[in-house]
Amino acid sequence: MVKSKRKNKGTTSRWIIIAIFAVLAGVAYFLFFSGMSRTGKEKYVFIDENDNIDSVYAKLQPISTPQGFWVFKQLVGVMGYANKIRPGRYTVGSSGSLQTSRHIINGLQSPVKVTIRSVRTIEDLATDVSKKLMFTSAELLSRLKSKEVCKKYGYTPETIPAMFIPDTYDFYWNTTVDKFLDKMSEENKKFWNFERKEKAKQAGFTESEIVTLASIVDEETDNEAEMPKVAGMYINRLHINMPLQADPTIKFATKNFTAHRIYQKWLTVDNPYNTYKYRGLPPGPIRIPSVAAIDAVLNYVHHDYIYMCAKEDFSGTHNFAKTYEEHQVNAAKYAKALNERGIN
Repeated sequence: MVKSKRKNKGTTSRWIIIAIFAVLAGVAYFLFFSGMSRTGKEKYVFIDENDNIDSVYAKLQPISTPQGFWVFKQLVGVMGYANKIRPGRYTVGSSGSLQTSRHIINGLQSPVKVTIRSVRTIEDLATDVSKKLMFTSAELLSRLKSKEVCKKYGYTPETIPAMFIPDTYDFYWNTTVDKFLDKMSEENKKFWNFERKEKAKQAGFTESEIVTLASIVDEETDNEAEMPKVAGMYINRLHINMPLQADPTIKFATKNFTAHRIYQKWLTVDNPYNTYKYRGLPPGPIRIPSVAAIDAVLNYVHHDYIYMCAKEDFSGTHNFAKTYEEHQVNAAKYAKALNERGIN
């Protein structure tokens, strides 16, 4: 009888110990391995060079669970984080509080995806990029307008848009302007592989000239299937030393980007981008062209057309002509369509 009581007592003790360990394991999991985001959704904390431990707390606490924030504060004390705060963009999400806290303390950032769009001006580019990275648009613009900086990468302030190839790239949020430009230069070199370089050489253009012509093609048509044909027409003009007379360059020169008509008074504007007044390509791209437009120029269609005019059906495509007389007929159709729609 005594043995039975002792056995039951021993069994009960074991179950109590197991239960205690189970509770402790549950608490440990809750504290260290449950998601740190207060809402359960992925959030980001941005820590910059001017932050101290108190400002880091102020940024992290509103988006963290109470237990996650507690774990962070304990690790801060143990690892001396207050004396070595690392700037960056850090994810606060479903990863355990322990892992998230260690990432922040050790400076293990989450990359930022920066999309370089086919935009019209470097101001547009700077605005896009500065929304994603720590530096300001003014900082980037000052570099892009600097002759010394542009020369470092093999460009001028006029041709520097050619360095940017539209795509999505990974950066760390606290990437400096110079490191950003270094990476863009490297990505440009990757884009200009042997095949593309050879096609540019065979066409008789430098890489920057190809991009400059592509920027005009991109402004002329949204129809990718038509782009090689448009490129061929402009190359025909260059070959016979005819002014490009590209309407998009007039819009760029006069900053009338939304104009539907090109007025005679604009054609005499003394601006190097005025391809009615100055022969050859303009000094640089009039936008950051799409990859489709660049490849369209490299794979331009060989034909005899030297004129084109937007179609009167407003389809976004063009009527092409070999003679000025044919072109005049096409131009009259388009002008009539504009008048009928009351478009100035």
